[in-house]
Amino acid sequence: MSLASSVHDIQSLILSFHPVILVETAEEQRMRTILQSVANQARLTLFEWSLTRGLTKGDAPNSINRTTSQPLDALKHLNSLIINGVFLLKDFARHLEDPMVARQFRETAERFTHSKSALVLVGPNGSIPEALEPLILRYPLSLPGQQELLEVVATVARSMDNGMRWDIKLPKKELAVLLDSLKGLTLNQARQAVARAIVRNGCLDGNAANAIMDHKVETLREGGLLEYYPSGDNPFELGGFQNLLAWLERSRMGFSPEAKAMGLTPPRGIMVIGVQGCGKSLSAKAIARVWKMPLLKLDMGRLYNKYMGETEKNFRKALEMAESLAPCVLWLDEIEKALSTGASSDSDDGVSLRILGHFLTWLQEQDKGIFVVATANNIARLPPELMRKGRFDEIFFVDLPSEGERLAILKIHMGLRNQKPDSVDLQAIAQATDGFSGAELEQALIAALYRSLHAKAPLCTQHIQDEVSQTIPLSHSRREDLERLRASALGRFAPV
Repeated sequence: MSLASSVHDIQSLILSFHPVILVETAEEQRMRTILQSVANQARLTLFEWSLTRGLTKGDAPNSINRTTSQPLDALKHLNSLIINGVFLLKDFARHLEDPMVARQFRETAERFTHSKSALVLVGPNGSIPEALEPLILRYPLSLPGQQELLEVVATVARSMDNGMRWDIKLPKKELAVLLDSLKGLTLNQARQAVARAIVRNGCLDGNAANAIMDHKVETLREGGLLEYYPSGDNPFELGGFQNLLAWLERSRMGFSPEAKAMGLTPPRGIMVIGVQGCGKSLSAKAIARVWKMPLLKLDMGRLYNKYMGETEKNFRKALEMAESLAPCVLWLDEIEKALSTGASSDSDDGVSLRILGHFLTWLQEQDKGIFVVATANNIARLPPELMRKGRFDEIFFVDLPSEGERLAILKIHMGLRNQKPDSVDLQAIAQATDGFSGAELEQALIAALYRSLHAKAPLCTQHIQDEVSQTIPLSHSRREDLERLRASALGRFAPV
């Protein structure tokens, strides 16, 4: 969304008598620029309030009004004004916990309902007392558009060229790549990223986009919600999964010009359900590797926060981070932890249902080049809305590996640990491990290697067989759960 669109939206809200608009954002200066444009076009006066400066006119942002520095005094003053205006209140939401402030806020808002004045609350924390929510309209400020980012590049380049004498080289054909790399950043983050790219490369040239991507990855890691794996950072071999690999090869065509000419949209994502330890995680890595995309992992359990609204905010933030690094593969690990329905969703005050609604809308509408891989262990906890045909391009089921797949898995793990596959009778091991998952096969081999090291002897078939005989696989210890899972998947999902 462009700056002009935000100006138009907020102006329309004010002129249609919305008395209070809440914008949850850390981009305070950008919001001020938007409101100044709104005030100019609507012929209103812009006022600003902060706890340190009180209520001042927008054209005198550095002035101080001590008599209105306290929230209650500021609201009383606003209630007595006869001039229409746009009132930018910075970090004001937190003060509404005070009963006196909340009462005066309600009276001021109700008075503004009959005028063209509006209170615009801006701050990173948009938590509002429930009793005041009906008075407030929340406006989702989108991230900067191309025109705003272009102005950032020009401003930073000029300022650094004049101050530091950097060599500024930015051919027109590379400008689109640079602006694309800045998408998903706030204006302040974009300024920092461009300045850092100039300092790092000594100029603003075709390599700036790479420096900016590095900056975005660091920002993502600092956020703590997503893990980032570069496109070449997950080398591995996949045992089995022939159907999935064939599907990936076919679906790759969805990104081609020929598919676009037919009106086809690129694939949105898949869901992978199945037995624990059988390779659901590998499917996400396989897609990132085959399609040569970076992989972002979101552990759904990290989203939850004890404070009202923070869980949903974390989820929106994670999706915005993913969009800033698109095209990419977004791996939602154990999705049932955040989107479960039934009794568990009732006990979390509806957080799961709100996240589900937001996710389904985003999944349907997002067009940033994000391919979603959702993995789940428990079908029973997944909402039916998520499972219906069309939400995902395909739903795969990962079962326990067959004998041939177990043999392939054992060979892979032998090679990863510098062991020659023909040094032991892997065929015998594969036959003896019916019901073992891939993870259990790997662990048995690792334990056998420790056994061989302790005996100071090369790894042999007996070492592995001894570990296998002492392992009780999940398919035996939780036989009823596995049978229930297989029965639920039979005829409903594609085998992997």
